[in-house]
Amino acid sequence: MKVIVHVDGGARGNPGPAAVAAVASTPDGDELAERKLYIGEATNNVAEYRALLLGLELARDLGAEEVEVINDSELIARQIGGEYKVKHAGLKPLFAEAMRELRGFHKWAVRPVRREENARADELVNEALDEALA
Repeated sequence: MKVIVHVDGGARGNPGPAAVAAVASTPDGDELAERKLYIGEATNNVAEYRALLLGLELARDLGAEEVEVINDSELIARQIGGEYKVKHAGLKPLFAEAMRELRGFHKWAVRPVRREENARADELVNEALDEALA
């Protein structure tokens, strides 16, 4: 089974209060599940990696054997794709964990999109931040 997972992470301030979200759907666009989580103080890039990990966990929980992760972080997509090196020490363990998790799927892809194409995941990040900071 293939699952498409839109993921997003964000921090208010960089670093600042941060949250992550994932929205899983079928390849036809039928939503399967969504998750959001406040993760405390983090940078935007750490939040984006944590969102990727949340999305992979969600896909695995749904029984996916194939996953396509869609995010609005070109940096993360290019690091995962091997086009950019991971230089920041704080991102290296998250990158390694993401690669381990991705290898657990028969087939996978990580693709960046414009923020507008990732609207629901972005909404969930803001909901999680608003709830945590209320």
